[in-house]
Amino acid sequence: MEIKYNRQENAFMLNNGHVSYAFSVEQDRYLMHRYFGRSIRECSRISQPYFFDRGFCSNPIPEERTFSLDTLPQEYPDMNQGDFRNPAYVIQTADGRRVTRFYYKDYRIMNGKPELAGLPSVYAEEESEAMALCVTLEDETMNARIELYYTIFRDYDAICRHVEVVNQGDQELYLERLMSMSMDLPGTDYDVLTMTGGHMDEKNINRRPLCSDAVVAESIRGCSSPQATPCLILMEKEAGESYGQVWGINFVYSGDFQAVAQAGQYKSTRVQMGMNPLTFGWSLKAQERFVSPETVMVYSGEGLNGMSQTFHELYRKRLCRGKHRDQIRPVLLNSWEAFGFEVDEEKCLSLAIEAAKLGVELFVVDDGWFKNRMDDKKALGDWVEDKEKFPSGICQLAESIREIGMEFGIWFEPEMISPDSDLYRSHPDWVIRSPRHAPVLSRYQYVLDLSNPEVCDYVVRSMSGLLEAAKITYVKWDMNRHMTDLGSSYLEGSRQRELSHRYMLGLYSILERLNQMFPEVLFEGCSSGGGRYDAGMLYYMPQTWTSDNSDAVCRMKIQYGTSILFPPVTMGAHVSVVPNLQVGRVTPLDTRFAVAMSGNLGYEMDFCHLPEEEKEEIREQIAFYKDIREVVQKGRFYRLLNPQEGNRAAWNFVSEDGNTVVYCYYQILSEAVRVNLPVRLKGLDLDGLYRLQENGSYYGGDELMYAGITSEPVRKDFTSHIYIFKKEGGNER
Repeated sequence: MEIKYNRQENAFMLNNGHVSYAFSVEQDRYLMHRYFGRSIRECSRISQPYFFDRGFCSNPIPEERTFSLDTLPQEYPDMNQGDFRNPAYVIQTADGRRVTRFYYKDYRIMNGKPELAGLPSVYAEEESEAMALCVTLEDETMNARIELYYTIFRDYDAICRHVEVVNQGDQELYLERLMSMSMDLPGTDYDVLTMTGGHMDEKNINRRPLCSDAVVAESIRGCSSPQATPCLILMEKEAGESYGQVWGINFVYSGDFQAVAQAGQYKSTRVQMGMNPLTFGWSLKAQERFVSPETVMVYSGEGLNGMSQTFHELYRKRLCRGKHRDQIRPVLLNSWEAFGFEVDEEKCLSLAIEAAKLGVELFVVDDGWFKNRMDDKKALGDWVEDKEKFPSGICQLAESIREIGMEFGIWFEPEMISPDSDLYRSHPDWVIRSPRHAPVLSRYQYVLDLSNPEVCDYVVRSMSGLLEAAKITYVKWDMNRHMTDLGSSYLEGSRQRELSHRYMLGLYSILERLNQMFPEVLFEGCSSGGGRYDAGMLYYMPQTWTSDNSDAVCRMKIQYGTSILFPPVTMGAHVSVVPNLQVGRVTPLDTRFAVAMSGNLGYEMDFCHLPEEEKEEIREQIAFYKDIREVVQKGRFYRLLNPQEGNRAAWNFVSEDGNTVVYCYYQILSEAVRVNLPVRLKGLDLDGLYRLQENGSYYGGDELMYAGITSEPVRKDFTSHIYIFKKEGGNER
């Protein structure tokens, strides 16, 4: 791992032996992107573009007619100097002008990785794990500087980037646009992969060619959203799951974002990612500094799977934090599909007793536990236990559940408020809204103004009392409403455009305080399911409820798409009732389990009313999962068959030590012409010998990876099979 500055070429290179990132300073002013890809020893000018005197291309240096910023592959481009592609930043001066001249000033190299004040980010536990480069651009007339930060890791094939703007003068500046990264790659012959969807239909994989236009993925919903995921992936045309070059860029942020791949007129591709300019703006006062969120950039020469492996390892080990990062996650039972809002003390205790008999380790009381919460129309914000439903109190319920051998968890939706609530009657000014219009209702809810520190203090105070008193060890943190009426009575008029980002800073501050106060609590993020499943939230909550759609067939597709970026250990996945409450499908219990066990296993059903044979099956499922969950939660994950493209799904896990393989195969619908094709496993030792636990037979790793496994077709819909292989030595039978 090293960061080199070549004085002769005025060029920088970051290299860790696996990936390299290179750029140079041209004309002593402008940053030119040179390379991001497989590790190379040097990046000289032999691969750089030739420049010509082209029509309509402005010349910032008059005597250099061949030099134009409109043809330069830039590293962090501005506007108003002749580059008519998307700028990375737009800064307005106090007199309303937007012409800037930020030129290269200097650089510094640091050991370790710098922290981002108030923001989630990938981290290094020791300085020896990473190195960082800070390149400074300065506008002497504006008396401001832009600092571009790059971090390279010793153990991960990733580059992290973020930007800081410093106002060194005595006049206020206004940030209109600030991308966290920008990069110009040669050529336009790429496919672009994004993930889109909606509520209960998250993380659909979309791949299309980049033509002479732009592909934009974005959200202005106040969160990363189920409709769009803050990532953009460029792929060579021939690249696939396990071969070809792939460049993945992911935003470590939970609010509004914009990701763009823009084809240039001279066959270049500009990639940018940052906060969405439609809802972002920031007044930067004299001597103040603004820090952008972080982007993670991953290169893979081994297709999408190679890219995913890097994201999985990096996020599992250096984005997730706290005691739960490395601990095995518990099997839980959530009360929602059993009782809905009609939850009470007697029902919970009866269900908990049954759950303990089956091996469940964590009992979670979902929505409906607090005062006046009979439906979704009231009481959000009033986090006081309902004494009619829980006459002995939540603390006593938690203690009773611990006595029968389980931990206790609870549901909150702390960012929202019901108009019919004591909190709203006391503090109507704490709601995000315009003073000129009645705010729009969504699910009978408004959004609390987390730009206001007093509101943030209330959220922490109202939650922490119960968390401490009841010794709660799990919190499901829900967020069921997107933002409308962007306005704040707390912020002055000139700062209203800051609300979207200040909301996120307020939310992150709440989560950081609660993480510090309650390190033993496992926080699980939720936004009507996967509506805020992003890297920013994983910094505070190491797992996310993947989707409100718990149907096994739908979940195959959702979990498959989610795995493009996020490891299975971050996915909350439950076995729910049938007919399924979302789609009405009746799926066998073993298939519901086979899908849910591919993440953090949980259940949502009333065990008390199940037939004894189903209880016994669930008891066996939980025992089976406990035997292999370390492989699922800490092992390497390989996608094999994409359910978004066909009638089958398959994936396999390989344990950290390589000695256990868990292979999951699913057939969605029965077929008249029974398909009988082998599936080739991945990640095994070619020279290893593996014993199939089901029948004791031995197979070589080479055979399993290249010949594959054929599963017997069954004349039944929604079938599954789980195979466990144990490595037992060399390839001799």
